[in-house]
Amino acid sequence: MKGEGKVFLKSRMKWIGLLGLVLSALSLIVHFLLAGFTDDSISDYSIPVTIFSWRPVFDNPRFARHTPLYRRLWGPTRHVAPLLPDANPRGYHSDPPARTNGFVFVRIQGGFHEIRNSIPDVVAVSRLLNATLVIPEIQSTTSSKGISSQFKSFAYLYNEEHFMASIANDVRVVKTLPKNLKWARRKKQIPSFKVSYGSSPYYYLHHVLPVLIKHSVVELVVPNGGCLQAILPSDLEEYQRLRCRVAFHALQFRKEVQELSTKILQRMRPLGRPFIAYDPGMTREALAYHGCAELFQDVHTELIQHKRAWMIKRGIVKGKLSVDSAEQRLAGLCPLMPEEVGILLRAYGYSWDTIIYVAGGEVFGGQRTLIPLHGMFENVVDRTSLSTGWELAKMYGREAKHKDIKPKTPPSIQEETKHDSLKSTRQRPQPLPPPPARPKYYNVEGWWGWVAESDNEPENTVIELRTNAHKLLWEAIDYVVSVEADVFIPGFDRDGKGHPSFASLVMGHRLYQSASAKTFRPDRKQIAMVLEEIRDHMYEANHTWITSVRKLLKRSILEGLIESSKRSKAFSFLSHPVPECSCIRRDHPVSNASLIKADLGVTYRCPQGMDGVVIERSKDYKNAEKEEDLDEEDLSSSGLFFGHKGSGGNSNGNNETVNSEANNKEEGQLEDQEELEGSER
Repeated sequence: MKGEGKVFLKSRMKWIGLLGLVLSALSLIVHFLLAGFTDDSISDYSIPVTIFSWRPVFDNPRFARHTPLYRRLWGPTRHVAPLLPDANPRGYHSDPPARTNGFVFVRIQGGFHEIRNSIPDVVAVSRLLNATLVIPEIQSTTSSKGISSQFKSFAYLYNEEHFMASIANDVRVVKTLPKNLKWARRKKQIPSFKVSYGSSPYYYLHHVLPVLIKHSVVELVVPNGGCLQAILPSDLEEYQRLRCRVAFHALQFRKEVQELSTKILQRMRPLGRPFIAYDPGMTREALAYHGCAELFQDVHTELIQHKRAWMIKRGIVKGKLSVDSAEQRLAGLCPLMPEEVGILLRAYGYSWDTIIYVAGGEVFGGQRTLIPLHGMFENVVDRTSLSTGWELAKMYGREAKHKDIKPKTPPSIQEETKHDSLKSTRQRPQPLPPPPARPKYYNVEGWWGWVAESDNEPENTVIELRTNAHKLLWEAIDYVVSVEADVFIPGFDRDGKGHPSFASLVMGHRLYQSASAKTFRPDRKQIAMVLEEIRDHMYEANHTWITSVRKLLKRSILEGLIESSKRSKAFSFLSHPVPECSCIRRDHPVSNASLIKADLGVTYRCPQGMDGVVIERSKDYKNAEKEEDLDEEDLSSSGLFFGHKGSGGNSNGNNETVNSEANNKEEGQLEDQEELEGSER
């Protein structure tokens, strides 16, 4: 019996072992199948157990909306509340003719803001030339390898069908060239124009149009974003409204991008709280162009200077290689650092638990430059903390796998022959040439850098090309969130060529869609001077300094708007689409529209059908006028507006409450001052 028991036990163990091997083999097969059918992009991100990584931290879950403090921090801007968006034609507007002068094929180079700035210009040019527009080609996607084949070129970023339907009454649009012209383009047999930034209508009518009529097709290459001058003659004002219809209505992001943007907005409004969108504007190109390398004082400085040398060699930058960054900063030509923006927002009155969304793509310098901002605000988020890797991968689509390996080229026949002859004759070999400049590779946080003695940078790898395409989608999400934000503040509004950047387009869209939405346009020169006053004790500012900062930021809302009409609009119409694309509400008294008419130039009254179109923020504007102003009294003490409950225990929490009450009592005086300045203006 014992022997039989041992045999049975051994056979049972064998069966268990065999079952384990079978299960292991099955798990391996399933693993390999999943690996074969899964996108590379999914493995690039770690999917957390929770839905997304951000967990909001608030001092008080209840958020009071009917206080003077809320009105100053989040409320609408009264003086421009009567402005409503109106991009419809205001005179006779003919449909595009069935027979046109030919086809316009466009290739757009550059990043997100350059693409978005160029497409409305291309549509306006097509109508000006009476041409059929072929859906523009986005070079950032067509030159990338391995991105999803589901979305090609224009459709990678925008909804192609919606775009074509929206401008059908303005321009004839087709998806591709006819077969004969497509073949001619591949053979490079069609005339091509490399269009400079802000070309005039005269250029198109006298240089491009004759060639279009002769060949029935032209190719326009737009390298710098914006191929039509920003300010057009008065007889072409309808083309400005056409630009608005394209930029703010026809250019709708594709479904996957729009859905993820909506999810992020929903996740960022827990308990119905408002939030601030902040665009640092700190790109390597912008810092190099404006000579702001010394703001970092580390390896990033070398990377910026290397880029500036590259720009000087190609004529993009006219100045010297070495520039005093301190002087540039005091002149307002450098971005506001995240630490400085955090200090300004805290001084203005935003509490430590305010939600701040960091937009605008990558920040040069990485998360290290955002550490001071995280120290002042508990709820600093971005698209990565409000979405999962799976959601991002779904937006990218199915992507092919590529091994980023460059094969070595075999030696030529001449080299092999020379080598064999040296071996046979046993001659003494000639001295070797000096070695080429050895590149230094920097894998620093926020950027992968390459620096050598030569100012030439290596070609983009497959992974880098794919990342460039992904950046378009990242900035599309940030664009939607920034436009819908309760408050927007830019750190910088110029790109690496001195043109209006991502932040400028966001501010222009907000001005068109909801003019009363609070948008700070800080004067960086004044801000730099104010910050220099407390450079040695930035976290212990006194009440006088806090009051001056509040006045500066409050004035920047209106004065910055007026200044952008003179400065930014000359470079990009979409950064300031007023007065051409706005109208004044019919129920608004004429006497109260002095600022809108005198400084912004808006005189057109909205059509009768728009009387019921009142933006939600405009309702808050009416309620705000009825509230009683409070007397002047200030109880805030210096050095306490940076404390919060999470870092300082109950005492700091009490100070925060005291400061909030004091801020409420200050609002009456500040609103009176605003009304006084508005009447003087």
